[in-house]
Amino acid sequence: MPSKKKQNNNNYETNKLPASYLKFKICVSGAAETGHCAINALDLAKELGKEIVRQGGVLVTGATSGVPYWSAIGAKEEGGISIGLSPASSERAHVNKYKLPTDYFDLIIYTGFEYSGRNLLLTRSADAVIIVCGRMGTLNEFTIAFEDDKIIGVLEGSGGTADSIRGLIAQAHRGSGKVVYDSDPKKLVEKVITLIKKEKEQ
Repeated sequence: MPSKKKQNNNNYETNKLPASYLKFKICVSGAAETGHCAINALDLAKELGKEIVRQGGVLVTGATSGVPYWSAIGAKEEGGISIGLSPASSERAHVNKYKLPTDYFDLIIYTGFEYSGRNLLLTRSADAVIIVCGRMGTLNEFTIAFEDDKIIGVLEGSGGTADSIRGLIAQAHRGSGKVVYDSDPKKLVEKVITLIKKEKEQ
């Protein structure tokens, strides 16, 4: 009996997902100013960027300095792809108004939505978010990701917001979310990717 499966104009079955060759998009969220972070926070961020690439991912960040910038350096040194989302509406504003870097990014998306709007687009464009050190902006990105039921990795021992996450979740009385923790960048990325794969299979 012939199949009654519908086909669209692209000639693949609409009731069956096609094989996906998309790379995992992993956002690194962290402090742009790192004076309060752990002394090795930037080295950890750089290694995290490398591990994301080694484990088949694409790095997504806020196209800013500090932790996101050093994770981008790591990703590019490992030969991977680094994507930044800027709060600015143009490259000119990104550089002149916001004083943000453009190197170590394969492309930068200029959102024009300031930091709060950029944060929303940043977390929603990723399959998972990893928190490293951080200040108020990182906390904002964490809470958006948590509310959106995103997979979140927390690099413990990096200082700032990252080292407060366990306590904040406990005090919030909203459940544990899809949050995993580790102090080792490699192990943390492995945990995050395991959850991404599990979610995609479902």
